[in-house]
Amino acid sequence: MKYSYNLDRKEIVFASTSELNASFKDLCAVCDSIRYRAVPNAIATLDGVINDSRPIEYRRHNKYMGSRHELGGKKGRYPMKCASMVRKVLVNATANARNKGEDPDAMYVVHACANKTYEVPRSPPKGIRSVRTGGYGYTPMRRSNLAFAKVEIGLSTKDVKELGARMKRALKATSRTDKAVEIAPKQQKQKKPAAKPTAAEAAPKAQANTASQKKPDEAKKV
Repeated sequence: MKYSYNLDRKEIVFASTSELNASFKDLCAVCDSIRYRAVPNAIATLDGVINDSRPIEYRRHNKYMGSRHELGGKKGRYPMKCASMVRKVLVNATANARNKGEDPDAMYVVHACANKTYEVPRSPPKGIRSVRTGGYGYTPMRRSNLAFAKVEIGLSTKDVKELGARMKRALKATSRTDKAVEIAPKQQKQKKPAAKPTAAEAAPKAQANTASQKKPDEAKKV
């Protein structure tokens, strides 16, 4: 399979898949979210999307799309189906890197893209071409072709000489943001031992205890 990576591919570990029955626009947004990120952070991002806990920012193809407060008011969505597909390709890339003797946890996603491959033409059957019954889409006579897409992912270390200057700057920026996002585990505060009461504070409590003990004895005598 031909890849759309134009730089030297000797030190890049690739993985790809094709003929995906998914929207290539959603796949592009998912690939944008993991590009130039460390492999563990990229997998964590995709897991958050699959678990419906982390939205993906849509920089393009976002007309009439709602904004997300998790993204700082930017437009986004939860493409769970596409995130699971991209995650499978990323896991395959990590397996390929491990077979070549590399440590995938120390690698970065230097290449991630999605493209449309081909379309299968289709149209509504003859029996449902009426306004009442409808068809594909909002127009009864509208053609709705079945589009397929492909995903490419490339992993490499940050110190590769063949990487461009722009790519190196992006890797540095994302590594800084990833470190800032990582939340350190909260340290449990150790409880301080209770201070011993002074003699003045202990005297009234002792008198109250002795008084409470005397009352049941007096009731028995009566």
